[in-house]
Amino acid sequence: MEDWEEVEAASHPIEMASDATIRDYFARDCMRAIIGTLNGPVTGEEWPGDFDYYASCAYKMADAMLRARSQ
Repeated sequence: MEDWEEVEAASHPIEMASDATIRDYFARDCMRAIIGTLNGPVTGEEWPGDFDYYASCAYKMADAMLRARSQ
């Protein structure tokens, strides 16, 4: 069985910072999902602070994924 990083690399070739953690990978994928639920293309913040809110939500989801992963 392959570990998560190998599966991720094989299924979605990407370049990440060498100091990226699995939490960052999870948050990145959550951020993609959050942005995908918005109406229309994301070219800027509709309201100041929107991006900070989305990023905060993405990391909260990533943290929940890590907690579930450790059970």
